[in-house]
Amino acid sequence: MSSPYCDSRIQPQRRSAREVDIGALVIGGKQPVRVQSMTTTNTLDVEATASQTIELAEAGCEIVRITAPNARSAEALGLIAKQVRHAKVDVPLVADIHFMPSAAMEAVKHVEKVRVNPGNYADHKKFQVREYTDLQYEEELERLHTEFSPLVLRCKELGRSMRIGTNHGSLSDRIMNRFGDTPRGMAESALEFIRIAETHNYHQIVLSMKASNPKVMIEAYRLVVSMMKDEDMDYPLHLGVTEAGDGEDARIKSAIGIGSLLLDGLGDTIRVSLTEDPVAEIPVAQDLARRAETWWKQPLSQEKVWDGKEDIDPYTFQRRQTRAIQLGKPPLSFGGNAPPSVIARSSHSIQDPASIIREVAQVQTNSKDAPVEGMLVDLHSSSEFQHLQTLADALWGAVPFLIIEDHRESDDHLPSFTGMLPVFWLPQKEFTEDAQLARFLAFCDQASLHPIVPLPPAPLTEGTTSLLECSAKPPVLTLGMASHHNPVAGYRLLAAALKSAKIELPLWIRNREKGRLFPQDKLFSGRLLDSSILSGSLLCDGLGDLISVENLDSMDLNRGLAYNILQGARARITKTEFVACPSCGRTLFDLQSTTQKVKQATGHLKGVTIAIMGCIVNGPGEMADADFGYVGSGPGKINLYVGKERVKSSIPEDEAVDRLVDLIQEEGKWIDP
Repeated sequence: MSSPYCDSRIQPQRRSAREVDIGALVIGGKQPVRVQSMTTTNTLDVEATASQTIELAEAGCEIVRITAPNARSAEALGLIAKQVRHAKVDVPLVADIHFMPSAAMEAVKHVEKVRVNPGNYADHKKFQVREYTDLQYEEELERLHTEFSPLVLRCKELGRSMRIGTNHGSLSDRIMNRFGDTPRGMAESALEFIRIAETHNYHQIVLSMKASNPKVMIEAYRLVVSMMKDEDMDYPLHLGVTEAGDGEDARIKSAIGIGSLLLDGLGDTIRVSLTEDPVAEIPVAQDLARRAETWWKQPLSQEKVWDGKEDIDPYTFQRRQTRAIQLGKPPLSFGGNAPPSVIARSSHSIQDPASIIREVAQVQTNSKDAPVEGMLVDLHSSSEFQHLQTLADALWGAVPFLIIEDHRESDDHLPSFTGMLPVFWLPQKEFTEDAQLARFLAFCDQASLHPIVPLPPAPLTEGTTSLLECSAKPPVLTLGMASHHNPVAGYRLLAAALKSAKIELPLWIRNREKGRLFPQDKLFSGRLLDSSILSGSLLCDGLGDLISVENLDSMDLNRGLAYNILQGARARITKTEFVACPSCGRTLFDLQSTTQKVKQATGHLKGVTIAIMGCIVNGPGEMADADFGYVGSGPGKINLYVGKERVKSSIPEDEAVDRLVDLIQEEGKWIDP
């Protein structure tokens, strides 16, 4: 791509987008980030849908989307709108359209905005493999022009806006065969429809690039913005991670995807998709929108002093190349091709080694798929060295290595360890002078310690480069946090400096401050979002060989969140991955309770991805890369899928979870709990 997707990956600066009217509400430009959601009621139940719309508006939802899968539902939107307006609620309404242009042409009479999916609106999805010649492809585009133009002209006539919403899992066969199941295919799918709209001088358009995999979603949004710039387009963006699921995992995925893009200045309206009551989506979305507004108002940071070139491709995931380090018992590899390792900070003082040992033993016994891989403890006085020796002896064989964070004002007194456990030493202050670094490395060598080196986000001197390369034991690197209010930018610049100096040492991402990205927020939910945005955005950029979450109130919470962030960023899978749509009026069963039943039966299957979809719209296509699918096919009936192939049809709902378990067993992916 010739145009950068954002003004700066170092200093958050909001992307300039045109303003689009959705009824009386305006998005884009300098307008606030707008929060939206979707009703989960049957659209034909006018009373229930109007009631839920009003409830969402009262909770702070600024745009409400309602499904219109057929002409009858589209007609019902008129009655729903009347009830909502009669209640003196002026929230804009959006019709969600799939497959049926006739439903769209009816819906546009009653609502302020229409959402169409370019993968299945006036297009075909039969999972067919076919080679299109350039002439055949142009003929398909002409057909699209003919079928899509009536809706564009009607929207223009009535003053309605439109969202062209691409979903990763529902790309048309034409796009799939030309561009593949890729971010490029997602972007091309949307731009084809925008180009048609522009031939009619229609520009009231919002764009979205949704996927259940945050890495794919992030790359697709970046790519479509770059491609729009190349064509002088400036349409606003609707951000969302689709089929995120429920609970903490869904909030983490959404924070990774939405938060990472907001931090880069992209995004004008957002929806956090949860398989829960839709009102639960609003406070999470408001938190993310609030963060964006704060980031974009910040003055230029100190990182701006050096605009180092990252020399990365932001549109294709590629993990930073590092050397592998293996040590400890049980043996652990980090760096190289190994997935990122989790470091856990102890909840107890080093003066109470017995409590630390019990804490580790409990986790290592009960959480074998998410163990403590590196133990982090604080040192405040040289008098605590004796406790360190006790701890090191007791942890040998229980954790691969120990990290000591040295908070002493004077570090002249050296520890003297005996024993087999590898011990890393972490000083408090970042190294800005070669002489300081040389003394520290000599200190570690004399005491048989592995060095951890905090560095500023600045170019490395020849002396620093030489010292790191010649260290007796390969150092682990991390960002010194002294003066960097945006650690995402800091880590990006540090990685750029390391790449420029051809240093391939492992990088440790630390989430250690309470409210570093958003200082006003001291709640658990806020810290969860902050940690997810910081670590998740970097992991999706290919950065990070070790991570730690240190801002919660217990070691177990910190360790668990670290593993969940790794899973959400698809950097490391340690449990079952669930892809669950957020429910809407098309849903054919109680999605929230069914999701919980499926989780209870299959939640121990590490590395297996299971999709729970409410209807065929969010069925074989939207499941994307799931191993197994549980999809509503009719009232009380379920279809089961292996990959995108339907293998069981119209199973009674009360039998479907058991039949899913049977199917997983037949495919050889079942293990007993």
